[in-house]
Amino acid sequence: MGKRKSSKPPPKKAVQKVPTVFSCPFCNHDGSVECKLNFVNQVGELVCRICQEKFRMTIDRLTEPIDVYSEWIDECERVNNACE
Repeated sequence: MGKRKSSKPPPKKAVQKVPTVFSCPFCNHDGSVECKLNFVNQVGELVCRICQEKFRMTIDRLTEPIDVYSEWIDECERVNNACE
């Protein structure tokens, strides 16, 4: 009696990395906004290297850099709509 052929293990899935560098909504430079997450102090901070625009918000353990950037964009839209 012959042995059964062992099947190969399934290929590993590539892990997608969440970006930590974004474009600035004020000066429109690509890759100029850097996100830093400080989980000890529970603060997420975005800083544009070109125009020095800053945004800070409180974070928790599940927060990703894209969450802080999305909140910044939402806040910019709220301010723009309040001025109209």
